[in-house]
Amino acid sequence: MSKIQHDRTHHAKMATGIGDPQCFKGKAGKAKFKEGDRVRIKDLPDIFYSRTMTYTRGAVGTVTKLVYESPAAEDEAWDNTDKPEWFYSVVFRQKELWPEYPDLYAKDTLETEFPERYLESA
Repeated sequence: MSKIQHDRTHHAKMATGIGDPQCFKGKAGKAKFKEGDRVRIKDLPDIFYSRTMTYTRGAVGTVTKLVYESPAAEDEAWDNTDKPEWFYSVVFRQKELWPEYPDLYAKDTLETEFPERYLESA
């Protein structure tokens, strides 16, 4: 391991005076998706923790913006902060997420963030 196993201040030291996720800016490489791209949410296994809601898995939405670069929560939970990736804001029609959603509100949407690893072109 390159870091002390229990250095709980590692992340704070990186972000001091810069902020989080700003301390990862420029470290994720080229973004795979852009605003307006249609994406499908992958149903990846999560062992411990994930910010990717299960009700979005398999759903198709539209990227509204590239939000920031940061390690995914699944990595950060284990203090693996060496591979930041892009996070995207994606919007879905609620009717696509929940087919029983009332037709009266068919234009309602839900927007949330995803790390790049959970997205694929739709």
